[in-house]
Amino acid sequence: MADKGVKVFAMWASPMTIRVEWALRLKGVDYEYIDEDLANKSEALLRHNPVTKKVPVLVHDGKPLAESTVIVEYIDEAWKHGYPIMPSDPFDRAQARFWAKFAEEKCNAALYPIFMTTGEEQSKHVHEAQQCLKTLETALEGKRFFGGDAFGYLDIVTGWYAYWLPVIEEVCGVAVVTDEALPLMKAWFDRVLAVDAVKAALPPRDKLVALNKARREQITSASS
Repeated sequence: MADKGVKVFAMWASPMTIRVEWALRLKGVDYEYIDEDLANKSEALLRHNPVTKKVPVLVHDGKPLAESTVIVEYIDEAWKHGYPIMPSDPFDRAQARFWAKFAEEKCNAALYPIFMTTGEEQSKHVHEAQQCLKTLETALEGKRFFGGDAFGYLDIVTGWYAYWLPVIEEVCGVAVVTDEALPLMKAWFDRVLAVDAVKAALPPRDKLVALNKARREQITSASS
């Protein structure tokens, strides 16, 4: 059947869509990658995700799923016998979901304004983001990864920080995750970027920097 197999509707510079690629690569699942132009979304994307009309969308044997964290959990359940993504213990699973929700709702929300602001306002947002990340960092204490000894669900959800945050820091001229402010997270960044499945799906850094520089110039010039 033409609908058999796995497709991922994504956008190359999106840190949310890369979670799906990491999960599939950890499981050893082959997939077709479809890069979307978010200014001119394809008919296929809109058909598969008519509710939010956003990437990522996973299509497995013709059945579409949206929302990156939902998709990652689905991948773990659909390919049970591959690499374990979610913790096996119910309490640990619940904790991973708790921290993932915290990262999504609190840390991400604290990070985005850094990109949108300058001067004193930006400095205030950097401090707020560091405080939020310090709270998240407590879940790393005594561990190599959030998942323990191995890269797991919470690492997939938050792993984009390791690659995208240094780009944001460079583009915005700020320092958020440093050895002094967030030593455990800074060391975790290096471990995340050494994971084969992570490395294999990362976009070119120079391309990511150029895109975000252009976006930031557009935002800051519009607000000045």
